[in-house]
Amino acid sequence: MSAFAIKGWCPTAWRPMMAGDGLLVRVRPPLGRLTRVQLLGLCEAATEHGNSQIDMTSRANLQIRGVRENSWRPLIDTLLELGLIDPDPIREARANILVVPDWRAQDDTHRIAEELRARLAELPDLPGKVGFAIDAGVAPMLGSAPADFRIERAASGRLILRADGHNLGTPLRPGTEVDHLAALARWFVETGGAQAGRMARHDAPLPDWAASTTSPAASAPRPEPGLHPFGIALGLPFGRISAATLLRFIGAETAVDAVRLTPWHIVICETDATLRVQPDPGDFVTDPSAPMLRTDACVGAPTCPQGTVETRALALGLAPHVAGRLHVSGCAKGCARAACADVVVTGRDGRYDLAFAARAGAPPSRAGLDAAQILAHFGAA
Repeated sequence: MSAFAIKGWCPTAWRPMMAGDGLLVRVRPPLGRLTRVQLLGLCEAATEHGNSQIDMTSRANLQIRGVRENSWRPLIDTLLELGLIDPDPIREARANILVVPDWRAQDDTHRIAEELRARLAELPDLPGKVGFAIDAGVAPMLGSAPADFRIERAASGRLILRADGHNLGTPLRPGTEVDHLAALARWFVETGGAQAGRMARHDAPLPDWAASTTSPAASAPRPEPGLHPFGIALGLPFGRISAATLLRFIGAETAVDAVRLTPWHIVICETDATLRVQPDPGDFVTDPSAPMLRTDACVGAPTCPQGTVETRALALGLAPHVAGRLHVSGCAKGCARAACADVVVTGRDGRYDLAFAARAGAPPSRAGLDAAQILAHFGAA
């Protein structure tokens, strides 16, 4: 068995995870943005050292799939040259920072995220899935995205610190945001949060200085496929795209200067020019009403060794027949979606369990079904 075949944690670039198709190498681009040069370099590296498949995660990270063990170190060297990973593995592991994708240079999101990255050494060792959301735009946008400690805008216009699992936050003085984030992370560790694993599962009372008193502002709408203030927004089916497709799209004719990642399987392409090559609907989701935009599905079997069922073909067949959010998971871990979905299908021992308004692995309404029975239940057979 490979030395990398460890389960139960999130991979990083320095600590990849073995999947059914090879090593899985996660890349956390600073501020969730890749320049044109970085994106071209990443696509070439994914083709040379992996199987050319690239996933975008619910934390707005990228995952290069199918990396061969003897290609891992050359891939790391390339990512270092491109400035896409930190040369310090400890800092890279701590850089689990999700930023709202519409940030602009020197605004509050940019300022706080850059300071947090510069002060990663001050953070304690946190469980691998614990992360930060810097959501300091005019109104919060990342409320449903996975994060444990959040900086958000209140209705008053002030910034607040909010611990996940708490509806209210505490107002902050400008310039103290990272001080408070680091202090709350230390409190989490000191009060046994590592055993709970995530902030929302940690039942210790918050310290007095982090008292929950202030509501976040009403949520801002997420970006949808179509024109965007930065250029154009495009959806990725299941968050997956091939390096060849990306290379073709960002070729010289498209004038894409940079790409911003989001936690909703949507990429925002920065461009000042009208795209002369229109996106292929077969490669991207271009319709804001497409069922794929409300569908989550992990890679499933056989690509993931923990998945016991096929997932994405079933999700494609189900999606047009499901009202609301659909989640198809190869196992009870629910890696593609941590939150509840209106319809959740979970693989178990080679069969499917069906539940409603639930998370993956929840007690099912119907258990032990095959794919045909699932499809028939929704009139999709």
